[in-house]
Amino acid sequence: MQKSIMRILTCLLALLLAPWSLMAQHLAAELGYGANEKLLIVHADDLGVTHATNQGSFRALDKGTVSSASIMANTPWLPEVARYAISHPDADLGMHLVLTSEWRDLKWGSVASADRVSSLLDSAGYLKSNCADMVRSAVPEEVRIEIKAQIEKARALGIKPTHLDTHMGCLAATPELFRIYLETGREYGLPTLISRNRLESMPPAYREAITDQDMVVDNLFMAGEPDYEIGLETFYRDQLQDLPAGVNVLLIHTALDGAESAAMAGGAEAFGSRWRQLDYNFFTSDAFADILAEEGIRLITWRELAERRKQER
Repeated sequence: MQKSIMRILTCLLALLLAPWSLMAQHLAAELGYGANEKLLIVHADDLGVTHATNQGSFRALDKGTVSSASIMANTPWLPEVARYAISHPDADLGMHLVLTSEWRDLKWGSVASADRVSSLLDSAGYLKSNCADMVRSAVPEEVRIEIKAQIEKARALGIKPTHLDTHMGCLAATPELFRIYLETGREYGLPTLISRNRLESMPPAYREAITDQDMVVDNLFMAGEPDYEIGLETFYRDQLQDLPAGVNVLLIHTALDGAESAAMAGGAEAFGSRWRQLDYNFFTSDAFADILAEEGIRLITWRELAERRKQER
């Protein structure tokens, strides 16, 4: 009897999760891609944070081996990004929605006025240094105000975002913030970066927030500190050679090493100046282009995904 009850409960759970599973696993088919196509967005984060980041990312985008990038509207080099966006209207540029200011010496505050988002700011008026500190004090509605202010600032400068994603993953720190993230994407008609492989390990409340308006990519990959210690090129080669069919996103951080990047990092190795130069080196190299050809990987953009979805619906 107990085994029968367990079988029934298992079947019920499978039925409850079926809509989510189907939605997540068939994005490529829904958008008209072949079932066995290996699709990849190579996505450079942090545009606007430094001139060195902008220059490295612009060069990689112009070369065509980095297919997308995202913009931090709080940061000092945003006007340079806006000029690039206006002169390169086909560039796939989204919004890297920012709720933290993580570097020791390079800091930024909110785009919205401080009195409207005070729960997000520290005593000096900067955004908190990490997601955990942000979550402890954040008023969710103030998070909504701030991320919308970031999008509007970029739009006012002539930037036309192609998608939304989240700096340091902070908008996935709680189910409530995750819902605000998704709702903001729906409001602006923009895809938000969500992946099936990350959602599968998260609590059910995250999956329950997904609707058929949201676009869930199959896999999201990003190097971490252990991968940096072993070798970033090794990590990227392994990921590319094992890339599954479907829609995949690979997050990288491209910048040119030098005094500016080193000062931003302040001696930190994680996502620091050397790391960003290594990302730039690999993703603008002939070796990377050769792997794409050898593995039959097709580079795509967020704009392409959104346009295909519009055509298919």
